[in-house]
Amino acid sequence: MAKHKLFAEDDYEFELIGICSNNSDYRLCWNINQCLQIGLSKGDDYSLLSKKDGESFHSFYQFTDADDLTEYYLIKNVSNTYKHLIPEKDQVDYFLVIKNNTLHAVDDILTALRSNESILTAFIFDPDELKSKPNLLF
Repeated sequence: MAKHKLFAEDDYEFELIGICSNNSDYRLCWNINQCLQIGLSKGDDYSLLSKKDGESFHSFYQFTDADDLTEYYLIKNVSNTYKHLIPEKDQVDYFLVIKNNTLHAVDDILTALRSNESILTAFIFDPDELKSKPNLLF
């Protein structure tokens, strides 16, 4: 009998924006909702399991635009046990993940975020350049 192997590649086709803010996650979420005119809402905490550090939970907010099916996710980089979701970007407080974005220019989103007074700064990252990019697959 012949053996067949299935090779699956992870899809890293999304925009990734790192956000630095001194605000709590719910206040930042409210401010992002106001400036981007979206409706991020609290979801179950994102659980990350590692052999070395055990399980950690990261605050997680989500919104799907019903008109263009763009998905927005705001996730806190530091967990309840002070473990980083993306350790190589430990200076970043939150990540905004945007999937299926076909209508909005990421530069326009970045400009809107930077104009928000609760956001100290925001950066665009290429997910393929991150060593711990599998942590962003949900």
